[in-house]
Amino acid sequence: MKQHAEPLDKTVAAGQLKKMLRDGGEIALLDVREAGQFGTSHLLFGVPLPYSRLELDVGRLVPRSSTRIVLCDDGASGVAALAARRLAHFGYTDCAVLEGGTRGWAAAGYGLFAGVNVPSKTFGELVEHAYHTPRITAAELARMQAAGEDMVIVDGRPYAEFRRMNIPGGVCCPNAELPLRIGEIAPRPETKIIVNCAGRTRSIIGAQTLINFGVRNPVYALENGTQGWVLAGLELERGSARRYPDGIDEKRLPGLRKSARTLAERFDVEYVRAALVRQWLRDPERTTYVCDVRTPEEFTKGSLPGAVHAPGGQLVQATDQWIGVRGAPIVLVDSEEVRAPAVASWLRQLGFDAYVLKDGIRSSLSVPRAPVPSLPVLAPVTAQELASATAEWRVFDLRPSMNFRRSHIPGSRWSTRVRLAADALHQETSIALVAEDVDLARLAAVDLVEAGVKNVKLLEGGLDAWTAAGYATEASPGVPPDAECIDYLFFVHDRHAGNHEAMRQYLDWETGLTAQLDEQDRASFRITAGLSAAPH
Repeated sequence: MKQHAEPLDKTVAAGQLKKMLRDGGEIALLDVREAGQFGTSHLLFGVPLPYSRLELDVGRLVPRSSTRIVLCDDGASGVAALAARRLAHFGYTDCAVLEGGTRGWAAAGYGLFAGVNVPSKTFGELVEHAYHTPRITAAELARMQAAGEDMVIVDGRPYAEFRRMNIPGGVCCPNAELPLRIGEIAPRPETKIIVNCAGRTRSIIGAQTLINFGVRNPVYALENGTQGWVLAGLELERGSARRYPDGIDEKRLPGLRKSARTLAERFDVEYVRAALVRQWLRDPERTTYVCDVRTPEEFTKGSLPGAVHAPGGQLVQATDQWIGVRGAPIVLVDSEEVRAPAVASWLRQLGFDAYVLKDGIRSSLSVPRAPVPSLPVLAPVTAQELASATAEWRVFDLRPSMNFRRSHIPGSRWSTRVRLAADALHQETSIALVAEDVDLARLAAVDLVEAGVKNVKLLEGGLDAWTAAGYATEASPGVPPDAECIDYLFFVHDRHAGNHEAMRQYLDWETGLTAQLDEQDRASFRITAGLSAAPH
């Protein structure tokens, strides 16, 4: 594995980072702003790691402490430098800050992207163009349904998303499950298979997965998914419980494994044994991810010690939620060697070095667990204590900003970890924190204590305990104002609430992503490895 030749300075210029992203060495490009800021404008391969969750998630995203890390913010807030100090304290030894952040990157002539999971979303558009994935419109699908055609609609999203809304008659079968279970859902080769999601990416990847796998059925992606269905004036179904079958016919497995092997050979996916992966995991100069791509139910019943659960369809759809280091091998685990090869075939085309673990969960592999941060223990304050002495406390609410708008303790103020110490102002003030996630409050307290605040407590039971005790709450639809809701991405928030214009804007954003790529960006994907027609 190629490594960088000399240690990094504490900052890197945009042009230097551009070269680092292509030099073959491992690198983690972490954007430490909050979710709303990241989603508004970020580097293509920036991995979202909000400062509010830094120590909680960095060990999972960047498990090796000597990894080359570049931290990014907007160039003005200083949160990247703050995060660098935190990571150094946590044991990371090679952290640098991008000079000028996103502003410096843009000033150097490089592109910035809006939205989330942008590499995966862009990849879906490139796949459709490269493979000419067959598709049908919502109107065409409605006509097929009305005519009683022999077809099935499979929804490639996780079950929780499917339950919120789906195409009428659809069956939930997340993309990674399709090769394994489609034979149970559509046993007749004449049956047409239409794959949908909420928008475009998983429709395209799901349909092309089946085509690449060699299914004999006619397969189509539903253009624009459930949003396209609504824009065509059609009604969605809500609360459906139809889903993939839990079991499969064991007689199918040999043929499925053979098809998976063929797919793996087509995309140069290697099968590796536990002994080799153990060597990778022990290598101090290498980061190795081990991901179990099976369903949540299967993972809950048992997996390899230390393996991370990353449902295969979502791993392709949102790779940056699990993989923080570019250039690191990803070892995929399943129970039958069908799903892992299918997922690996896409990760390789996404530009990752993906492998399949031979024998899957039956192997003897054990994975070191990510480091756990040491967090301060916060003394509790009860709702009754807080209510009886409100004048003595300043109350800061660390819940999501939209939750604060809907309901909060009268007189409390919404804040985030990155701004809390400045919001507290007076070091002698007693601070009460309201949070849904106790660990987020404990992380925020680290900054408060360092700023000299001596009395920090956590509202025991959070806002639920406050309301359960009979105390009043208030709403503030405009507070905090939109500009301060740095944790919330307004860019996408109306598209599932019946707002047709928001849907159109979102779909235009997806289809426009490829036009933003420069030559180096495009070269990061490896889709040309599999353009030949899939065998049948």
